[in-house]
Amino acid sequence: METCAVCGRYSLNASPEQLAAHFQAAVPFEWQPRLNAAPSQHLPVLLGHDRFVLMTWGYMPSWAKTRLVNARAETLSEKPTFRAAFRARRCLVPADAFYEWHTLPNGKKQPMRFALRNGDLFAFGGVWLQEDDSSPSFLVITTAPNDLVAPIHNRMPFIVPPERYAAWLDADTSLDTLRAMLSAYPAEQMICEPISSNVLRHFT
Repeated sequence: METCAVCGRYSLNASPEQLAAHFQAAVPFEWQPRLNAAPSQHLPVLLGHDRFVLMTWGYMPSWAKTRLVNARAETLSEKPTFRAAFRARRCLVPADAFYEWHTLPNGKKQPMRFALRNGDLFAFGGVWLQEDDSSPSFLVITTAPNDLVAPIHNRMPFIVPPERYAAWLDADTSLDTLRAMLSAYPAEQMICEPISSNVLRHFT
């Protein structure tokens, strides 16, 4: 499988000023903080070191029946769909939390919020693609889960440590260096908490 059903919702509850300060990059468009960022929405991504752009979350190649929203870290450099993008079209996807759903004993699904323990903004590692004359779109890369996420889901989004932002975006970073980066974020630096389903009332 090239994609997986994980990281289908995240939060970017940050102002343009907060984005600009954390990533040291301009935000040249209007942006309202969003608790429920979802596939098919136009969301901020950082393609270079100095400027955010809005890009659609999810890629719809001609051969696919459903929109692709994630790419597995283990096969990024091998699968034809993602190979060229991993080498030359990497991006950072800013967020302050992501959501997964925990199935309770009564069968109901409880949304769980995962964030950094210090409350900071962070970035998923992503790749962006373009099919023919369509607008470019991005995918969020996923890895095996850390010990915090594992009881809830068997995958988690790849979170790029701030000190690795530049290397992730740099076109000259070697493939070996990039592959070595593709690991789960440390569980001890994250928190997990249940939230009201009202936050994600548009989830389907």
